Amino acid sequence: MFTLQQGQFGAVCGRRDFLRFGSGLALASFLSPVSALRAAAPDGLRGGKAKSCILVYLLGGPPQLDTFDLKPEAPAEIRGPFKPIATNVPGTQICEHLPKLAAMADRYALVRSVSHPNSNHTPMIYYTLTGRHTELPLVDNDVRPPQRTDFPHIGSVVSHLRQPRDVPGFVALPELAVRSSTTGEFNRPRTPLRGGAGGYLGAACDPLSINGAPGAAASVPYLTLPEGVSAERFEQRMGLLSVIESGRPPAPATEQFQEMRRRAIMLTGAPGTTRNQLFSLADEPAAISERYGKHRFGRSLQLARRLTEAGVPMVAVHFNEMTVCDGWDTHGDNFTALENELLPMLDQSLSALVEDLERRGTLDETLVVCMGEFGRSPKINAQVGRDHWGPCSTTLLAGGGIRGGVVYGSSDRTASFPKSDSVDPVDIQATMYHALGFDPEQLIRDQQNRPYTISTGQVIEKLLA
Repeated sequence: MFTLQQGQFGAVCGRRDFLRFGSGLALASFLSPVSALRAAAPDGLRGGKAKSCILVYLLGGPPQLDTFDLKPEAPAEIRGPFKPIATNVPGTQICEHLPKLAAMADRYALVRSVSHPNSNHTPMIYYTLTGRHTELPLVDNDVRPPQRTDFPHIGSVVSHLRQPRDVPGFVALPELAVRSSTTGEFNRPRTPLRGGAGGYLGAACDPLSINGAPGAAASVPYLTLPEGVSAERFEQRMGLLSVIESGRPPAPATEQFQEMRRRAIMLTGAPGTTRNQLFSLADEPAAISERYGKHRFGRSLQLARRLTEAGVPMVAVHFNEMTVCDGWDTHGDNFTALENELLPMLDQSLSALVEDLERRGTLDETLVVCMGEFGRSPKINAQVGRDHWGPCSTTLLAGGGIRGGVVYGSSDRTASFPKSDSVDPVDIQATMYHALGFDPEQLIRDQQNRPYTISTGQVIEKLLA
């Protein structure tokens, strides 16, 4: 069975290790001057006005029949034991184990007719995150490492087009990677999955990955001061360096390096910088942290809200909790895992995120999208689980100009296939781009200067406010 990297993590990598991997290249490129390719990108801003996006990606594939598209009239071997409950939107029901989300259905939209004829993990992860097919669409366990010829993750495209000056353009919590099926820890070295990086857009558009505990001081070790160097000592060092460099004649290369160093200093948390708590949850109110949940998923969503508030245009939260049935890949013990772990975490943390964004007045400018690579099979298997199912799944969207209280599309009586308004995952991507102000037909270019549209899908206009 294909397993994804979730749960507990081993020791965090050091600076040299970090610089050998994609995140190090992403950081180095983020700190360096904007590449000629990025600088040449046309504006292309149209459509919505969302400033940022939080992608809640439920790796493994959440079961539509047990979350947002229950079929109480279906046979027992399909409907399962869960009951639907009413939401605060008349006529809309979701699972009984999502009561907090049921109470705020007027703030989000559900698309119950997402469909694609592929039920393999890695090809569908690549497809739902990049909008393109892999060369091996039928290989369920394709764990080849990311390549510079890959198509870019949607977050990498947003980073490429938006180009923030003082914060990363794309943060992953954690990186998209394969984990050990026996220990739940990162493989050594880590094995990132294709579809989670910048691909042909280059290292500058790779995500800055936070693989440690979200919000903890050591979660981004390559952006913390060295051991034994206090903030005051660091400030003294910078003052001394300024004196030494004051006698040097100015040069373009020096100016570029100084700008790179300025950004690095800002992100390390040096005194006097404006972003010195960017990756920390230390000053978050205890009641808010409790509302999100003390588990990794809750802290990831809380940090995602904080990052977008600071100006990061794209944060991807890859669900990574170790559960009794390997996260959302519920081939066995589906209902036990859902009732005791998965659904309570999703209900608590996702509702907290939407509620927090609304309370802070930033929901309208922050797009929230919750999805997986596919749904799960209508028929319950012999292990009391559900298997992979690409032909039908549900996606949730909130904020960022999305109409709340909407249910778009419907599935048939067993949630096997769309019954009306069938939607391909690329249409979800096109809608996301539109909400963020980008024309889905906007062109970007690979390293050979070949043009590609950022999306091949169609905007779902009925979801837009």
